[in-house]
Amino acid sequence: MRRRREEPGWLHGKPPPLWARIAPVAALVVLVLVQRLTQGEAEVGFFLAGLPPVAAFAYGAAGTAVFAGIVLSLLGMPWAGSAHPRGADLATVAAIGLLSVVIAWVRRRRDAQLVSVRTVAEAAQLAVLPPVPEQVGPVRCAGLYRAAQRGTLVGGDLYDVRVGPYGVRALVGDVQGHGLAAVGTVAALLGAFREGVLDDPELAAVAARLDRRLLADTAGSAERAGAEGAERSEGSEGSAGASEQPELFATALLLEFPPGLDLVRILSCGHPPALLLRASAVSELAVEPGPPLGLGLAGPDLAVVADVRLLPGDRLLAHTDGVTEARDAAGEFYPLADRLPALEREPAGLVEAVWQDLVQFTAGGPRDDVALLVLSLPEV
Repeated sequence: MRRRREEPGWLHGKPPPLWARIAPVAALVVLVLVQRLTQGEAEVGFFLAGLPPVAAFAYGAAGTAVFAGIVLSLLGMPWAGSAHPRGADLATVAAIGLLSVVIAWVRRRRDAQLVSVRTVAEAAQLAVLPPVPEQVGPVRCAGLYRAAQRGTLVGGDLYDVRVGPYGVRALVGDVQGHGLAAVGTVAALLGAFREGVLDDPELAAVAARLDRRLLADTAGSAERAGAEGAERSEGSEGSAGASEQPELFATALLLEFPPGLDLVRILSCGHPPALLLRASAVSELAVEPGPPLGLGLAGPDLAVVADVRLLPGDRLLAHTDGVTEARDAAGEFYPLADRLPALEREPAGLVEAVWQDLVQFTAGGPRDDVALLVLSLPEV
């Protein structure tokens, strides 16, 4: 599963590309040749002083020092064809070269630190939302996640597929907000879901567990905000912090594949409906949505679980609203159901085909987190 958004990498801790290393060398050769061929008619020798700063972006301190030494040597050699520089000129070029060496050293240290920080951050984010395996129990899976915030792997959307004593269960959810601020809530919901897969015999009980988890987090956030407000205002207006604390809520779609049955049970907590792909037809699964999680309303009394029979070759596509609420330049919403029949035949896979089509539709990608999860039973 690919969730990483491609980025220009050589200024983000990755090694510089080949052209960045070749450019200073090529410029050095061209300037020397031009100076020699023009025999002083075109004075370009002092352009050599600009090469060490350029080299500092592609080479380390040692490589930049070599460039600075070469430039100083060429400026002092009559055969290079440049005007004879005075001592002050050479001192200025030497100072530029020394500064370039310092810049290269600082850049290398910064790159090493950035690589270390990004490696730790990516490991932590992948621990929160690991890739979905190709098969969980008897259920085949394919997932794709794209966070709206560049440089992150996890945002406000979530999904997971787990096998337990009551069958294979899947979760697709959308937490209020997006970006790194929502990662804590995503981790809490995923932890509660994984416990429910093992402990709760009914799908409605899993939804109730997720609801309680969000309510507990909301209460904890309100208490912390009230305590911080009281410390700042010494009790005069500290209670306002708790009342202004926004509620945490999330929409979610829960799916269950009972063992030995060709059906799926679906429970919606205010989430967009899943799509059923059967042959070349696409249809929404009509499930009466319950209230979102985090409002204290999820439970057996309000939850409606729908049973949907599955035929060989059927596929279920669950998604978040970052897909269907993406807009093109004219403000039109992305018509996911209408485009699926053509996209499902793409050799790259359905989820990757939907993402590429979504990027083209929005001319660069949606501004919200996107999660796609395709589930199917093996054909017999």
